[in-house]
Amino acid sequence: MRPVIGIDFGTTNSVVTALSPDGEAVTLARDTGEVFRSVLCFWADPVGGAARHAAGPAAIEAYLEEPLASRLVMSMKSYLAQRSFTETRILGRRFTLEALIGLFLRELLAPFGAAMAGARVVVGRPVRFVGDRAEDDFGEARLRGAFAAAGLAEVDVALEPAAAGQRFASGIERPETVLVGDFGGGTSDFSVLRFDPGPPRRVAALGHAGVGLAGDAFDTRIIDRVISPRLGKGGEYRVMGKPLPVPPGWFTSFARWHQLPLMRGPRTLREIAEVARTADHPERLRHLIRLIEDEAGYALYRAVSSAKAALSSAETAVLRFRHEDFAVEAPIERGEFEEWIAPDLARMEAAVDGALADAGVGPGAVDRVFLTGGTSLVPAVRAIFARRFGEERIFGGGEFVSVAEGLALMGREVAGGPPESLPGGSG
Repeated sequence: MRPVIGIDFGTTNSVVTALSPDGEAVTLARDTGEVFRSVLCFWADPVGGAARHAAGPAAIEAYLEEPLASRLVMSMKSYLAQRSFTETRILGRRFTLEALIGLFLRELLAPFGAAMAGARVVVGRPVRFVGDRAEDDFGEARLRGAFAAAGLAEVDVALEPAAAGQRFASGIERPETVLVGDFGGGTSDFSVLRFDPGPPRRVAALGHAGVGLAGDAFDTRIIDRVISPRLGKGGEYRVMGKPLPVPPGWFTSFARWHQLPLMRGPRTLREIAEVARTADHPERLRHLIRLIEDEAGYALYRAVSSAKAALSSAETAVLRFRHEDFAVEAPIERGEFEEWIAPDLARMEAAVDGALADAGVGPGAVDRVFLTGGTSLVPAVRAIFARRFGEERIFGGGEFVSVAEGLALMGREVAGGPPESLPGGSG
């Protein structure tokens, strides 16, 4: 059988899978793990000035090391269907979007050359691309162009939600309407699909809605409530005896890992130090300065994310973090965490209702619900679906790799032949 590779190129993370000899989908892991961050970083070599780049975790490390002398490129997938994005210049070099994504894909796939030799490659695309004026056919054409730029001129394209539900859909014996909730790092997408077991098996997209928030937004809520007050947020300082609030904008940037390095600029650090001189709690702002100067923010974000994950299975979690004399050991109750993320949950609920309305169906017409992505493990998120559809209709699994695994499984069905239309996609 012809080898099959599934590639889930995501807005935040990307995953690659391959079919094993027994026909199962296996995630191809790098030394940094199964999930690869969808980012690029560019900088000029200090010796000679030659342009250099890195992708994934190495890109994040390079950016954190020299944020003011580098260019971090994120969320590339979000611009695929936007005709307004034609090109950008980085270190004096012109890049089309396809070229940028192609460069990232080359780095993503570099360790898997042997597995990809002669393989059929199946890639995912959203039901609808991101953007107010998104053109889906245009977005898919550019996605194909990006893979061509990476050296993959022939790829099959399938719908991501259809791929996410592929494993459980293989057991469907009659036509069913399925709601797939796909929670990424920065976006949550909800698609209503009609699965027909065939033969041949088919998937039709009935409706879709999405919202630009997910797990990363939940992390910022924890930082905002637990960490930022310990670093001066909500405090006051004085100018000519008049009390003024400590600038809240600092903490908006602090809560987002990719913005924090930009605070290392001398001007920002001087401003924080000046405010600390007359602040009610100057030591808190000095901790903020130290965390920024020592680039300790990324370690802090990992600690926050771990505490959030723990709350998915426990009623209480302890957020532990220490950097020199700044130490946090803060218990967080699941109930208070759910209060903090209530505005985000409301937007997710509205998006679920929007997907149903777009499909023209009510909750009673949905036979199954399939949830994937780490945020789907948050009890308050799962409750959105339990209230509407009942626990007995909710399924999950492969929270971080289900889309990529499903793409490989979809390719298995036609692995022996030429490129052709796949269930829920185009060929």
